[in-house]
Amino acid sequence: MRRVVIDMQSFLFVDAAAKALRQFAPDYEVYSVENPAQTLDLCFGANANVLVMEVTEYTPWKLAERLEILEKLKPELPDYRIVFVVDENTSKSLADSVRQVKKDGLIDLFLYSSASSDYLAASIDAV
Repeated sequence: MRRVVIDMQSFLFVDAAAKALRQFAPDYEVYSVENPAQTLDLCFGANANVLVMEVTEYTPWKLAERLEILEKLKPELPDYRIVFVVDENTSKSLADSVRQVKKDGLIDLFLYSSASSDYLAASIDAV
């Protein structure tokens, strides 16, 4: 069983991503974060191996806040795969910063939110 935690603002997008993952491979178990303050607890409790987090210009989804979660997660679960999702149309500079975080090796993958849920599922599966 593969487990994925998704921490995003839009529950519609989370639901679409969860459905796409389950259609892509039925052995996916998807957990949705209702409150970003609970992301770490859900990651540890679900024994998941992938964390998908949206990055925005607003708290609690800011890049710095997302990186703080990684700082706490990686020492405990070093094999955890991290995926950031960013809206490249709303803020090009934020998208550039997220891309740099990937180049720096802090995350495993970044995706633009304009990508389809099927593409998201395939990308998560490949991580």
